[in-house]
Amino acid sequence: MCRSIKTLRPPVLPQEATEDEIRAAALQYVRKVSGFREPAAHNREVFERAVDAVAEATAALLAGLEVRGAGRRG
Repeated sequence: MCRSIKTLRPPVLPQEATEDEIRAAALQYVRKVSGFREPAAHNREVFERAVDAVAEATAALLAGLEVRGAGRRG
């Protein structure tokens, strides 16, 4: 499963990752760690909270990275 998570930072992506791309990567991560593709109803809330937390951490990571030697964009 996690092999399908792609690198989300430039210059690997031509532009910054979208919220949808970040959320998809977070979902893949939580699926892998939990072992559930779709959680049962009694686990759905904690599963979604985990996806939200991973997506938030991923967005913060990408926003804080400094990629040297990638040239200026813009």
